[in-house]
Amino acid sequence: MKKLGLYWFGNDLRLHDLAPLRALAGRVDRLLCVACVDPALLRSSPHILGDAPISSQRQRFLEESLGQLDRALNKLGQRLLVCYSSPTKGIGDLLANYPVDEVYRSRHPGSYERSQWQTLKRCFPATQFQEMDSHTLFGLDALPFAPSALPPTFSQFRKAVAELRVPSPLPAITELPPPPADLPPHSQYPVANSYQECSFNGGEAAGLEHARSYFGSHWPGNYKLLRNDLNRWYHSTKFSPWLALGCVSGREIVAQLRDYETRCGANDSTEWIYVELLWREYFQWYAHQHGNNLFRFQGIKQHKPLTSFYPERFRAWTQGKTPWPLVNACMHQLNETGYMSNRCRQIVASCFVHELQLDWRYGAAYFEQQLIDYDMASNWGNWQYLAGVGADPRGHRHFDLEKQARQFDPGGEFIERWRGRESVAAMDSQDMVGWPCGGESESQ
Repeated sequence: MKKLGLYWFGNDLRLHDLAPLRALAGRVDRLLCVACVDPALLRSSPHILGDAPISSQRQRFLEESLGQLDRALNKLGQRLLVCYSSPTKGIGDLLANYPVDEVYRSRHPGSYERSQWQTLKRCFPATQFQEMDSHTLFGLDALPFAPSALPPTFSQFRKAVAELRVPSPLPAITELPPPPADLPPHSQYPVANSYQECSFNGGEAAGLEHARSYFGSHWPGNYKLLRNDLNRWYHSTKFSPWLALGCVSGREIVAQLRDYETRCGANDSTEWIYVELLWREYFQWYAHQHGNNLFRFQGIKQHKPLTSFYPERFRAWTQGKTPWPLVNACMHQLNETGYMSNRCRQIVASCFVHELQLDWRYGAAYFEQQLIDYDMASNWGNWQYLAGVGADPRGHRHFDLEKQARQFDPGGEFIERWRGRESVAAMDSQDMVGWPCGGESESQ
């Protein structure tokens, strides 16, 4: 008897190093390849920012990534079926209309995504559901601790996984079972083009080409010295947009890093690239452990922070109209390109929480709206960390904004490039007019 499988693409929009798709392809005769563009996830945390859509930059990068995946599947006689609905609706309808025997996907750290998965399992008990790890460096079974016993700090996590070997990435899939003959009409996707100041094109091919270009240069050997540069392209790795959507796997990045070390030598800079991949890894498992607590005002702590919500201050921060030119420049870059450096993210987040005394969740939600490399676990985990309600045992991370400008933009080149001084504005009003969602600041 012939078997039909359904592969649910989520945070793994690629064909290389994709164990769950490879496993399913070997078990079935026909295959549905499905991605769900959930309208709920095209809105930036609606319980915080109301009905705010994600930025055009983030939308473009997602569409390019889906389009490139579809074209790669076409070469294997397959196609990507995109459902513009929640997974319970889109995949649920497919399971109701096709005799699907097995559903596979990559394990996802998000509580919402996990709840959708569990709902489908309950609604279709005769169908086999299987998750496998492909978004993380280490599989669940390889961790030296249970997910519920994740070390409370990154330093402890790093020590705990120090002896673990990152598995080699699997080669790209070159053969797949064909789809059912009666699929719905095909969707059309945009072709990637570079966008304004950023050279981020969505999709697996673009991500792999960027990784090859980066590790084919001398830049990895100088990474630790240059990583805090605010503007230059190769002074940081720029892997994050493709990692966020799984267009490139973390294991592939590690494999290319180790190859670079073999060819050019290992040093503190190459080791620091790996440390930052571990930082990302930590927050993936952090999201698994803490679930919806990732979005609470008090985070994973017992006490709420001494911040509130002032709509004028929030609006000024989002528009880059604060008293601090460096903050303004960073926000202008974010709004115009969908990207900013890690150093900029720390600077504007520190300003948000400390100088502006704003509820950190609104900053996290705005990043969710704007960033092309938005990753649920990394974004909300890092905001908790900086706001003092997360994994940092030392509490708040408060940056001296004037010192940051002197240290990282001493000549004012970045501030000038992104018009940081042009929009300097004083702020001292704290009225409650203009609340984005009409709720209480300490809700959730």
